[in-house]
Amino acid sequence: MAGGSDVAEAALSCALCGKPAHLQCPKCVDLKLPREDAAFCTQECFKASWSSHKSVHLKAKLSTLGTAETLGDGWLYCLKKGQGRTSKLPHFDWTGTLRPYPISSMRTVPSHIDQPDWAIDGIPKIEPNSDLQHVVEIKSPEQIERMRETCRIAREVLDAAARVVRPGVTTDEIDRVVHEATISAGAYPSPLNYHFFPKSCCVSVNEIICHGIPDARKLEDGDIVNIDISVYYKGVHGDLNETFFVGNVDETSKQLVQCTYECLEKAISIVKPGVRFREIGEVINRHSSMSGFSVVKSYCGHGIGELFHCAPNIPHYGRNKAVGVMKAGQTFTIEPMINAGVCRDRMWPDGWTAVTADGKRSAQFEHTLLVTESGVEVLTARLPSSPDVFPWLKP
Repeated sequence: MAGGSDVAEAALSCALCGKPAHLQCPKCVDLKLPREDAAFCTQECFKASWSSHKSVHLKAKLSTLGTAETLGDGWLYCLKKGQGRTSKLPHFDWTGTLRPYPISSMRTVPSHIDQPDWAIDGIPKIEPNSDLQHVVEIKSPEQIERMRETCRIAREVLDAAARVVRPGVTTDEIDRVVHEATISAGAYPSPLNYHFFPKSCCVSVNEIICHGIPDARKLEDGDIVNIDISVYYKGVHGDLNETFFVGNVDETSKQLVQCTYECLEKAISIVKPGVRFREIGEVINRHSSMSGFSVVKSYCGHGIGELFHCAPNIPHYGRNKAVGVMKAGQTFTIEPMINAGVCRDRMWPDGWTAVTADGKRSAQFEHTLLVTESGVEVLTARLPSSPDVFPWLKP
């Protein structure tokens, strides 16, 4: 809360109780909103009214920054899983404070870059009907070496994106950095036009669980943001993601993100030949439950290689019915999505963005893994040059 001048505030009344007000909502001051609706007599009145008062900030931002008209040509809201656009904010029973913003036009890829079969028309041809949707492939040494190269590129692209995360940066700007870094490495951003997804990466803020579409919204102090990178290089895909803090984040969000990181690490620690795929979910569920968080059930890890998504299916929740055991030469992702509240999810009108049903925050981490004869190799592991952004990893 910020104090104001005694003269100006003498005529103001508390927005909650009507008593003379001497304090103002600092966010309203930043947004230059009318002082009459932003005045409070005490911190207690401000806190008591916060759940309803904060909607004023959202409406103000949408009216000034979030309309297609104010952003210029080419910026429109996404609909129909990427196949539709509109200049107006879609109607929806939003679960939290976040709203979609208009997105920019789809970025282009130079012709010399090797492209997957959906790059032109948005429709994967080989993947849906492949036998590898039912049989877990054992990669050859040559395939594994290509996977290592591709996953190294994916890691470097994510690190480039992490370096630009800060308040005031739009998620579209993050997508631009990802796109350019991927192209510079000679790779294709796998999500681009995959089933018509309109961007080169997924950026999921706060209550978005996964598949957030980069748009014109600026990151704000206190946000958490997941950046999900997938690249296609030398005929194979690499996939990873991490959740980052934007400025100063509240304690619950810090605990959520660290717990999610630990869930992934604990799951990776059991990977070796002979372990059942279903055990991964048991490990993740146990650790998240101990912290009072819940595990998303609608989205799973997956096999990966020459296909973007294939067998095995890797659920992250307990008592799942995943079939099969791990064998040396298999490659797959583990990517737990952990919610601060309920595990249920809703889908935004764009057809891609999955959000928590109660509007509370969600975090995710992901690695692409190779099962070895003696255990596991994390193909997308952090590098010595990776940004030092996670407090729990510091010595």
